[in-house]
Amino acid sequence: MLINAELLLQYQRCKRRSFLDIHGDKGLRDAPNELLGKLQQDKIAHQLTNLAQLTYQRPNYPSGNWKTGEKATLELMQRGVEYIHKGVLSATYSEAYTLLSRPDLLVKQPGQSHFGDWMYVPANIELGKRPKQEYQVVAAFHAQVLATVQGVIPDTAWLILRTKNTNYAVDLFKWTPQMQQILEEFTQILELPNPPEVFISRQKCNLCHWYSQCYAVAQTQQHLSLLPGVTPIRYTQLQTLDITTLESLANTSPAILENLVGFDSQVAGKLVVQAQSVLQKRPLILPYPLPKENITFTAPIELYFDIEAQPDLDLNYLLGVLVVDRVANTEKFYSFLADKPEDEELVWQQFLNLVWQYPQAPIYHFCTYEFDTVQRLAKLYKTPYSSVRPVLNRFIDVYEQLTQSVALPVESYALKAIARWLGFEWRNPEASGAKCIYWYDQWLETGDRTLLEGIQSYNEDDCRATRIVKDWLVKFFTDEYVWQLA
Repeated sequence: MLINAELLLQYQRCKRRSFLDIHGDKGLRDAPNELLGKLQQDKIAHQLTNLAQLTYQRPNYPSGNWKTGEKATLELMQRGVEYIHKGVLSATYSEAYTLLSRPDLLVKQPGQSHFGDWMYVPANIELGKRPKQEYQVVAAFHAQVLATVQGVIPDTAWLILRTKNTNYAVDLFKWTPQMQQILEEFTQILELPNPPEVFISRQKCNLCHWYSQCYAVAQTQQHLSLLPGVTPIRYTQLQTLDITTLESLANTSPAILENLVGFDSQVAGKLVVQAQSVLQKRPLILPYPLPKENITFTAPIELYFDIEAQPDLDLNYLLGVLVVDRVANTEKFYSFLADKPEDEELVWQQFLNLVWQYPQAPIYHFCTYEFDTVQRLAKLYKTPYSSVRPVLNRFIDVYEQLTQSVALPVESYALKAIARWLGFEWRNPEASGAKCIYWYDQWLETGDRTLLEGIQSYNEDDCRATRIVKDWLVKFFTDEYVWQLA
């Protein structure tokens, strides 16, 4: 059986995924994800940009014919080619497994090897901006296979990252032992009759082609990873106490948990109440809620604010504001949209002009991105802080207020999960922040304005969902405190 770098990379992210990639029914995999496709295209573009600066050769062989590819690669290495792109190398790991390495580059260096007075070091071109552990482990994997082929261990391995002019040297003395340990664990797991235990971590799982299957398993099991606040580290700690079900966690005293790794008194209390909320299917006030006077309020005029951004371009291209006038009983949505990246400053000024019209109106948003981005845009476009500070002072983070005060019977505290629990639906159920990144990228390529209209509709729905959540929070605490005082 072949073990390649991609399997080892994915194993570090999720042990279950690599098992399923080898043993799972490929017919059960999810359809390709648009955002994942965009990321793959971005990686190819990044690789081509770096390769364009080099004179390299690539072994010629039929697709998937690794034996022929390996022979062609060895011929290039024996000739002393300076740069070899996507060379094929292999090494026997055990009777059952062969390691297959295809580094982005093999770079010729002075030294002694089977080939003469030169040797090669591997280099991988990665889309990330920093040398993540998983990248360095994969680099050590390539180096180990290469050492077998050329008869000498490379001095180093290189990561060519997205940060400009950054080639990162991987410390093989440090990372090779870790890679070997991970490789040994991986092969042991591949021998198991069943895949490793499911653990849903949405940020990591959402782009995986096994997500739907794993999520269905987790739901059937009522797995604790579906409970907000249960991280892998905390789950491991709960397992040591044989707390593996909602019922057992809901009935646990927080004092038992608060000294565990990854916990403290506040986390322990919140997690127990969270389990109780899901079991009872109703919202519950947390042990240490915000004081009632600090909970969000209803104002005569309220602004609801949401941003759509394109991270690759470092661009905030849509600033949407819903103006709610409770006195006049009117609502109006403003969509400040940058048709092209250079319009960001114009959009920024349009946003400021609107919010300055309502100097007393609170500005509600969900999570910290909007607050942080306004600070950044003010600095970028040299807006006087004296003009921006009064605006920032009116920002109210609905997410922060909610998560510090109440536990909801939901699997996630993302805006979509909470608003849908309250009965709100987006006009396009397939729309998402990730889809908008893809759509804006497509707009820049195609000029299809319906893509922008879809983004604007989604952004407006985000603003309206924020309002729904905020209004519910005000009513819940008003009713709850009235009930407590009765």
